[in-house]
Amino acid sequence: MSERGKWDGMLAIARFNWPFYAAAGGVLLLSSAAISLGGLFSLAAGFSILLCAYFLIGSLGVSHLVYDCSDLYGWKWLERAPGNIRREKITLCHSGFDEASAMLKQKFPQAAWSVLDHYDPVIMTEASIRRARKLFPPTEGTISARFDRWPLADASQDVVFGMLAIHELRSVAGRAAWFAEARRCLADDGKIILVEHVRDLANFVAFGPGFLHFHSVASWQKSWETSGFKLDDSFRITPFVRVFVLKKS
Repeated sequence: MSERGKWDGMLAIARFNWPFYAAAGGVLLLSSAAISLGGLFSLAAGFSILLCAYFLIGSLGVSHLVYDCSDLYGWKWLERAPGNIRREKITLCHSGFDEASAMLKQKFPQAAWSVLDHYDPVIMTEASIRRARKLFPPTEGTISARFDRWPLADASQDVVFGMLAIHELRSVAGRAAWFAEARRCLADDGKIILVEHVRDLANFVAFGPGFLHFHSVASWQKSWETSGFKLDDSFRITPFVRVFVLKKS
């Protein structure tokens, strides 16, 4: 996915989560038909229409803003995130859906790249991941690796990217194990660049209860501090996506 179309990000989200959008669309149509019944039926139907329209327009609109219109995949933010980090050896970790490695390899063509796929159907049970994986299989050269056991040498990497993927590790302990393995593989002056939605007001407004799939900043911080990292920099790409740059403490 090195070439992106104008609507690719939003369409991918819709395809990965199509049962939710299909259900919302169905309820919208039924409610529109029921509103003519009057009385409480009309009131309930109107409320349903508002909720479904909010979900469809809000989540898909924000997805378009984040994944198609922002700098997320424009990569200008990389000028701030890596800074003066050495970029000779770079690892990108994902959890079954890799949208970034091809583009990042174009940005850093001289680097020695490792792309690790942490997908585990036992612990990553969401149907959306299975759909994403089926539609976009791992790229050539991707290495299947447990999130807590990477086939990389100690202190061998300059940068580790986690791009909208590590939140699939649902427990603080699981994320701490990922950070611990990253720490083992990073050089002393190496850094993690973690890009994630977080559980905050902006994502609640955008995704409603779906924001619970993300983790709070405090939860992330507990995971990385437990594993010997501290925050070096943090900034937003749109109000909905945060970048955390971490270094060894």
